[in-house]
Amino acid sequence: MQKTPTNDSEPLPVSKTRRKQEMHALQDMGEQLIQLDPKRLAELDLPETLADAILEAKRIRKHGALRRQMQFIGKLMRDVDAAPIQEKLDAWNGLSAQHTAWLHLLERWRERLLADELALVELGQKYPSADLQQLRLLTRNAEKEKLANKPPKSFRMLFHELQKIIPEGSEWSDNE
Repeated sequence: MQKTPTNDSEPLPVSKTRRKQEMHALQDMGEQLIQLDPKRLAELDLPETLADAILEAKRIRKHGALRRQMQFIGKLMRDVDAAPIQEKLDAWNGLSAQHTAWLHLLERWRERLLADELALVELGQKYPSADLQQLRLLTRNAEKEKLANKPPKSFRMLFHELQKIIPEGSEWSDNE
C-alpha cells in the first residue's frame, strides 16, 4: 500500500529512485572534480574535507578503492551546495570548447592560405589589421619547407601570426 499525504500542503516524499539519481549526479560531479588540476580545484573554495577526499581519490589506483572513494565524495557533496560548483565546471568546459573552436578556425585559415592564393586577399578584407606581406612570405616559406621535407617552422609561424590577427571567439562563415 502506497502512502499518500492526507493534506495537500504536505510535500510528497522524494522517491528512492530520485534520491539515487541525485547521488549518482553528485558522484559524476565528483569525477569531474577529480579530473581538475589543483589550481582549478583551489578556485572552487570547497570544504577542506571534500578537497582532501578529492586529492586522495587522485592518488588511488585500485578500482574498488576508487569506487568507494567516489561514493564518499558523493556523500560529502550532499552537504555542499552543488549548483555553484556545477556552474563553474560548465563555464570551464564551455570556455575550452570555445577555445578549441577558435583553434580549428585558425587551422582552417592556415590550410586555405596554403591551398589558395585568393584566400590571402579575403583574409585581408575580413581582418584589415593583417600584415599581408608577412603572411604571404610565411605561406611561401611553408610551401617550400613542405616540398623540401624540412621541419615546419614557417607553418607554425603562420599559425602564430593568425592567432595575433583573428580574435578568439570569431566564427567561420560559409563563404570562407
